[in-house]
Amino acid sequence: VQLQASGGGLVQAGDSLRLSCAASGRTFSSYDMGWFRQAPGKEREFVAAISWSGGRTYYADSVKGRFTISRDNAKNTVYLQMNSLRPEDTAVYYCGARRADTLKSLSREYDSWGQGTLVTVSS
Repeated sequence: VQLQASGGGLVQAGDSLRLSCAASGRTFSSYDMGWFRQAPGKEREFVAAISWSGGRTYYADSVKGRFTISRDNAKNTVYLQMNSLRPEDTAVYYCGARRADTLKSLSREYDSWGQGTLVTVSS
C-alpha cells in the first residue's frame, strides 16, 4: 500500500490541526494504521494506531486526551485530529501501515510509510 500524508502546517500553541493519510490500493481495510512523529535530532516515536475496522485505538501517553485517530475505509484515509497543540508536538508526522494484527507502537512493525508532513507549533 502507498501512503500520502498531508495537513501539516504552522499553528500556535492551543490550536488544532487535522492530518490525513490517503492510501492507494483496494486492500486498505486489511491494514492497521499508525501515526508516528520525528522531531529534529530525535528518533521516530509512536503517536497513535487504529485497527483495520476502526474498532480499536491506541495512543501514546503524551497525546492521550488531545489527539484522536480515525479512519474512513470507504475513502482509504486515516486521520489524526490534534487538539490543544503544544510546542513539543512539533515534528514531521508520518503514517504507517501494517497487515491487520495486534496494534503496534514500534515503527519497525510497520511495512509501508508515507512521506511525512511537517507540524510546527509556536509558543
